[in-house]
Amino acid sequence: MDTQLWRIWVYLAETPLVGLTVTLAAYLIGDWLYRRARLNPLVNPVLIAVVLLVGLLMATGTDYPTYFQGAQFVHFLLGPATVALAVPLYRQFRQVRRHALPLLVALVAGSLTAAGSAVGIAWALGGSLETLLSLAPKSVTTPVAMGISQQIGGLPSLTAVLVILTGIAGAVLAPHTLNLLRIRDWKARGFAMGVTAHGIGTARALQVNEVAGAFSGLAMGLNALATAALLPLLIRLVFG
Repeated sequence: MDTQLWRIWVYLAETPLVGLTVTLAAYLIGDWLYRRARLNPLVNPVLIAVVLLVGLLMATGTDYPTYFQGAQFVHFLLGPATVALAVPLYRQFRQVRRHALPLLVALVAGSLTAAGSAVGIAWALGGSLETLLSLAPKSVTTPVAMGISQQIGGLPSLTAVLVILTGIAGAVLAPHTLNLLRIRDWKARGFAMGVTAHGIGTARALQVNEVAGAFSGLAMGLNALATAALLPLLIRLVFG
């Protein structure tokens, strides 16, 4: 019986639809648990989906390229989903204009801290130059981060993993951290989530409050632009 089930899985794993189906099923399970936990950030649906998918791929011996043949449609939707963030931002545009200067200062401080702290800690722990360069853009949304990593001499594949881990960690830990710091303003909370945890953090912010989601989407976009423009220059100055 086990042999028959194994043969069935091997056959199905070769079809692109399976990768898409298991991805959606894993996320639905994570979202169900997330709602059952009353939107507790520790029960992040993306984290749960990643754990379930990794466990399934390891248990079945399925390699990532085979899985990605079907899951790449979800990857494609990252683009339209990012563009759709302009809708809540447009609704809050008056507040954005009113707080332009504080947002600019927060953007520069957040971008430098996100990249500098990661590189500094990795350097102190003895990380290689290639690892340091791969870490630098880890707080930027995945497509932009991979492009920056390749441009400055890092490993885009490693950067992609670090970006996802950063987003999940930010979505899980940032709400509690902001609560401990007694930051209640939704604009500030959302902007902090967007700078540090890019798309995953923005998705979390949108679930909680529309104003937070709008400012998180703004921060994610501006951080991507600022990092893409400034990080290569800083790398050249620091590492020659």
